[in-house]
Amino acid sequence: MKEWRIADAKNKLSELVNNALAGEAQLVHRRDGNVVIISKEEYEQLIGQRKTFKQYILSPPHEIDHLDDMRDKSPMRSVDL
Repeated sequence: MKEWRIADAKNKLSELVNNALAGEAQLVHRRDGNVVIISKEEYEQLIGQRKTFKQYILSPPHEIDHLDDMRDKSPMRSVDL
């Protein structure tokens, strides 16, 4: 990963973009924080791997179908209200 100061990144923006498009992540340092610049294809690949919460819960090994078998099936106790 190539690292840049913000001033250098501004002056050599074309080089920075070309490096990112070639698949090399670019780290730009700024006084109040850092950013990583990657190509759109790499970004979509990273985001595309995320599952929704529902997909995560329903995908193995997190299946929840077996939970019903674990529940106590004895009759409920009566409660005086």
